Amino acid sequence: MLRSGEAQLSLPVERRESSIRQLSGTKTALATSGLFAGIGGIELGLARAGHEARLLCEVDETAAAVLKTRFPHSIVHGDIEELTALPDDTELLAGGFPCQDLSQAGRTAGIAGARSGLIGEVFRLLEKQRVPWVFLENVPFMLQLSKGRALDVIVAALEHLGYQWAYRVVDARSFGIPQRRRRVLIVASQHDDPRKVLFADEAGPPADIEDYRELACGFYWTEGIRGLGWAVDAIPTLKGGSTVGVPSPPAIWMPDGRIVTPDIRDAERLQGFAVNWTLPAETVKRRSFRWKLVGNAVSVPVAKWVGERLARPGRFEVRDVRQVVPDRSWPTNAWNVGEGRYTATMSEWPKRYKRKPLAEFLRFEPKPLSEKATAGFLSRTERSRLRFPEGFIPALKSHLRHVRKSAPTRT
Repeated sequence: MLRSGEAQLSLPVERRESSIRQLSGTKTALATSGLFAGIGGIELGLARAGHEARLLCEVDETAAAVLKTRFPHSIVHGDIEELTALPDDTELLAGGFPCQDLSQAGRTAGIAGARSGLIGEVFRLLEKQRVPWVFLENVPFMLQLSKGRALDVIVAALEHLGYQWAYRVVDARSFGIPQRRRRVLIVASQHDDPRKVLFADEAGPPADIEDYRELACGFYWTEGIRGLGWAVDAIPTLKGGSTVGVPSPPAIWMPDGRIVTPDIRDAERLQGFAVNWTLPAETVKRRSFRWKLVGNAVSVPVAKWVGERLARPGRFEVRDVRQVVPDRSWPTNAWNVGEGRYTATMSEWPKRYKRKPLAEFLRFEPKPLSEKATAGFLSRTERSRLRFPEGFIPALKSHLRHVRKSAPTRT
């Protein structure tokens, strides 16, 4: 049995005969059940790696409309609390469980929060049926929140169920997407070493970009006092936006001086989806709700990489191995494969794919940031103590003059 960081827990593990199918060479395809599926970012990425989604569980009706259109051969179930069991042939349980209570931007209620507490439903289903593999995704703030209590609850539950586990913080830019999106990826296994999945690739981060003046830079116009969300040649993390469907896409300072917001179709592409992937949601609610769906999604290329490594685990090396210190914030990677909880030196960049500059990546004409949004952002910057990049504030003021001059005259 595995040892947790505090005490050893044991539970009889019922192993079943796996129906894992062989792909080309030594690769394997896994029958997947996707929980908290959203618009299918994890499941689409896994499908591109050869795996098959048998079940998709999603309570949001707009997201479910997308799933039913994009995964016509999968069962789409609603409320996870009403799901009595996983399909018998499930070999991989996957899900980006609700992060509102774990996100730094949320209520910081921890794992016991009413929504993020739904992770307990995952363990309820696993208690009934141990599947060979588990893949979970969430925000990095869970590593620090309440001294990492949220993550401790999750890995302790996995240990209790007899799983070996590993996690790693990964940046989506590693896979060629111009979006700075850091996420915790947790992989657990009943029969194999999950480090062969998450630690088999290590590219290291690229050098910092020092001259941003010829590049597009993303920022959040909703901030300006305590933070900026600044990203050079990328956008900051796409967010889910308002629960009533008010979108809050990031703004982009273009190399030609314009201040714009991306089109929803480019937002889909910035998450690795095809153009208009979320269009079926408009049969349920208005177009603006698509921003929430895209912002809450899991980046497809990230899930594809995990799926590829699940199909073909690799060799790995770890450096500077040390034990995880209990009752402190968690490091950016860790594991327990039966000998206790450890961490090592590792980057957030498993790969380093070549990508287009953000300004060239955008395919659809962006919208100018509105007068109201620009003026509100500028007023916050005047009250803040943040240091802003050279030329940024003058560009915003110039943009504000332009949109005011271009606004239709009221009579």
